[in-house]
Amino acid sequence: MTTIRLTMAQAVVRYMMAQKVDIDGEIKPLFPGVWAIFGHGNVAGLGEALYHARESLPTYRAHNEQGMAHAAIAYAKTLNRRQVMACTASAGPGSTNMVTAAAVAHVNRLPVLFLPGDTFATRMPDPVLQQVENFHDHTLTTNDCFKPVSRFFDRITRPEQLLTSLPQAVRVLTDPVECGPVTLALPQDIQTFAFDYPQHFFDEQVHRLRRQAADRRELDDAIALIRQAKKPLVITGGGAHYAGALEELDAFVSTCHLPVGETQAGKGALPWDHAQNLGTLGVTGAGSANALAAEADLVIAVGTRLGDFASGSRAMINPEAKLLSLNVASFDAIKHKGQALVGDARLTLPELTAGLVDWQPDGGWIEKAAELRDDWNRTVERVTADRGSDLPCDAEVVGAVNRAAGERDIVVCAAGGLPGELQKLWRTRFHRGYHMEYGYSCMGYELAGGLGVKMAMPDSEVFVMVGDGSYLMLNSELATSVMLGHKIVAVVLDNRGYGCIHRLQQFCGGPGFNNLLDDCLSAEGGAPKTDFAAHAAALGARSESVGNIRELEAALERAKASDTSYVIAIDTDPLADTQDGGSWWDVAVPEVSERGEVVTARERYEGYKARQFKNL
Repeated sequence: MTTIRLTMAQAVVRYMMAQKVDIDGEIKPLFPGVWAIFGHGNVAGLGEALYHARESLPTYRAHNEQGMAHAAIAYAKTLNRRQVMACTASAGPGSTNMVTAAAVAHVNRLPVLFLPGDTFATRMPDPVLQQVENFHDHTLTTNDCFKPVSRFFDRITRPEQLLTSLPQAVRVLTDPVECGPVTLALPQDIQTFAFDYPQHFFDEQVHRLRRQAADRRELDDAIALIRQAKKPLVITGGGAHYAGALEELDAFVSTCHLPVGETQAGKGALPWDHAQNLGTLGVTGAGSANALAAEADLVIAVGTRLGDFASGSRAMINPEAKLLSLNVASFDAIKHKGQALVGDARLTLPELTAGLVDWQPDGGWIEKAAELRDDWNRTVERVTADRGSDLPCDAEVVGAVNRAAGERDIVVCAAGGLPGELQKLWRTRFHRGYHMEYGYSCMGYELAGGLGVKMAMPDSEVFVMVGDGSYLMLNSELATSVMLGHKIVAVVLDNRGYGCIHRLQQFCGGPGFNNLLDDCLSAEGGAPKTDFAAHAAALGARSESVGNIRELEAALERAKASDTSYVIAIDTDPLADTQDGGSWWDVAVPEVSERGEVVTARERYEGYKARQFKNL
C-alpha cells in the first residue's frame, strides 16, 4: 500500500480538497473555501496546511468568528446545501464564538464544517492560555459546547483517527436527512503530529444527492387521503428547495388546482404571482393563506416541519383537518399527528400528480382561494405604497426596496419585526430571491449572511434589510465584504431599539421596558442617536442617511450603481406594523400580575390555548 506522510492538519485539508459534488452534471468542489481567524490554537497547524493549499482551497479572513460562520451558513443555504464552507478559529473564545452559528446551522438543517482549535491532547503544558479547566472531568474543553448544536462531533486526539472520522463527517454534510453542522475539534498539538496515510484515502470522491423514493403503501394511502378532501391546502417549506423539486411542485398544485401557502423557508418555491400561490402562512403570514388554513379539511405539508410560526402555534389550522406530511425525514413527517409520506419531494410529487389527474377540490374552494389571493395582493399594494409619512413604517421601506430589486436579486434578513413584514409583503419570482434565517431568528446574521449570499450568487444584487439592534449586535462583516469585494446593499431601519419585542411586550400587557432606547436605563440626556451612515463609512462602505421613502428610492439607485458595499440608514416608526394577515403566537403570559393589562392579556391567552389544545 502506497502511503504519504502528512500532519493531521495537512491530511484534513487534502481530504477536503479531494471531495467533489455533482451539481446538475457539473463537478465542483464540495468545499469551495475555508473561513479562518487564526490564533495560537490553529495558526501553526491548520494555518500552515491551508497556506500550502491556498490556490485550490481559498482561505477567507473575517473580522468575527460568529460572523464568518453566518456567511458560511448563508452560502450553503443559497446553494441549496450542495456546497459547504469550513470555519476554523483558535482554542478558547475564538471557537466558542462560533457556537451560536452552529446552532443556527443545526436548527435550519444547513451544512457547515467547524474546525475549532482545541487544547493540548498531551496536556504537557496545561493549563495553556485560554484553556477552561474543568475540576471534575479533564476530558472536557470549551469545544464540548459544540456537541448539542452539531449533527456529528468528534475530537481528533490521534492523527490516524481521521481515517474513520472524516468520511463520517462528509456523510453527514451531504446527507439529505442528517444534513447539518459537523464539528471536528482539533487539539493544537495533534494538528502537527504526522502519520503515514494511505494514498487512496485522498482519491477524488464525487458526491451526488441521494433521492429516496416513497414507500408504495404510504404513497397509495396518501393519494387516497387527498381524494377524500374537499378543501385541501398545500404548505410548502424549505425542503422543496433543497430537493430541487420546484418544477414538480408547480406541476402538482397546478394540475390539481391546489392553493399553496409558503413558510419562511419555503417562500419563493412558486413565483409570487403564480395562480396557486396564496402567499405565506402563519404568525406573520398572509390573510389569504391563513383564512384557508382555518377552514381546510386537509393540509398537505411538503418539506416543512411546521414550526410554531408556520402553524400559528397549532392554533391557526382547522383542528378537524387531517395532515399529510411529505418529508425526506421521518423525524419531521410524523409531527402534528401527521400521516407520513417519507420520500424525496422531487421523486414523490410526480407520483402524487399521476395518481390525482382526474381529481380536484370542490369548485367553491378553488373560487374562494382565487378571491382571497386577489384580495391579499391588493392589500400588499396598499400597505407597501409610499404614504408620505414623516416617520415611515417597515412596510413602506420593504415596498421601496422590493420595487428597486431586479428579477434575480435577493433580499436577506433574519430577526426582529422585519421577517414578519418581509414574509407577508416581499414579492419575488426568483426561487432564490428570498433568504430568511428564521429557524433560529439570530440577530446579527443579516450582514454576514448577506456576504455569504453574495459569494454564492455574485451576479445578483443582494439587499440586506436589518434593524438598528441587529446592526449594532454584529456589523463587522460589512468590512469583510468591502475587503473581499463582495458588494452588498444594506438598508438599516432605525427605530431606536428592539421595536418588535417592544410591541410583543405591550401585547402581553407589559409597559415599555428595556426594549426601546427611551425605556432603558441611560445616562442623563438619554441614549445617543447612532449615525449608522458614518459608522458604515468608517468600515469602508459607501453610505448615506435618508429621511423619507422618496429619498430612499433615489438612494437605492445610487447603491445599485456602486461598485462596493453601500449602506442606507432610515428612521422608522417603532410602533407600526402591518396588521393585515398574521395569527396568534404562543408567548406565555403570567397567570398572576398586579398590572390590569397583563390580566386582560392572560384571559386572551387562555382563549387561544384552548384552541391550541384541540390540535395536540
